[in-house]
Amino acid sequence: MMRKALGGLGLAVAALAAALTLGWLWLAVGVHLTGAGRIAAEVGIGFAALVALSFLWRGSLVRLGAVTLVGVIVAQVWFAFVPASNDRVWAPELAHNVTADITGSTVVLHNIRNFVWADDSFTPAWESRVVDDDQITSVDLVTATWGNPWVAHTMISFGFADGQHVAFSAEIRRTKDEEFSVFGGLVRQFELVLIGADERDVIQMRTDSRDELASLFPLTLQPAQRKALFLSFVQFGNALAAQPQWYNTLTDNSTTVPFRIARALGDPLPLDWRIILSGRVQGYLYDRGWLRPDLSLAEIETRARLPEFGPMSPGGAAYSRAIRAAWPD
Repeated sequence: MMRKALGGLGLAVAALAAALTLGWLWLAVGVHLTGAGRIAAEVGIGFAALVALSFLWRGSLVRLGAVTLVGVIVAQVWFAFVPASNDRVWAPELAHNVTADITGSTVVLHNIRNFVWADDSFTPAWESRVVDDDQITSVDLVTATWGNPWVAHTMISFGFADGQHVAFSAEIRRTKDEEFSVFGGLVRQFELVLIGADERDVIQMRTDSRDELASLFPLTLQPAQRKALFLSFVQFGNALAAQPQWYNTLTDNSTTVPFRIARALGDPLPLDWRIILSGRVQGYLYDRGWLRPDLSLAEIETRARLPEFGPMSPGGAAYSRAIRAAWPD
């Protein structure tokens, strides 16, 4: 009886794997192919689905597994010929990936975004900034949710002794005519971009223009940890500029930020579920001792919530002070 039950479970798992693989291929075909090529591919996937159903009806676990394996191989071979690119007509707010030149402790950041937002419109501005990575005085995690409190967009912001703040945000890189699609993010429709920005741009745009719920969490790090984390983002930006990378809804997305934080702070393979469900990443950081230990997590979350601040000067210094009013030195 036990053997029969295990066999049924194995068959169900194999059927689910085959269905997910064929569904994934169907999505990829819809994104990447048109015309006769798309029709031919969809017919092929439909035929493979019928074959899989016949194997399921016969109870053939091995053959169902073979369908899944063939589907995965086809997808990997196909995707090998769909390279990521840095050379497309990008949406204006995603036009530039942040890069840096490093000389000693002096870091020249290029393509820092400093847009002035008004609802869905903006006045574009891209700048270069010079910072000293030995003079990092603060590191803050910023989260933003919209509807689902379990999933957040995450950003990391660095403050410097001269009063500058620079935020990094890993985002999908849409072309000018594209809209975000969760499913498209599973089948290599979008590249990944690392935006470096003035806080007034990248945070206030979410609270004031998009009505997202944003929170700022100061991290309790040592100077060496701050510098290592900053350089990891700078190097990531340079790496993306040199070798473009695909965005993936499940793996290479805004969770890039909490993963990079965890790795830089000594957790090389973070397996905590709150890293993936990034709307709860502050709980992971609190348990690891990287948030204020003298406060409860509930009090930290209350202090962290950011309101709308209204118009601020493009320089952003006043905005950076305002969003930290709940965290006096």
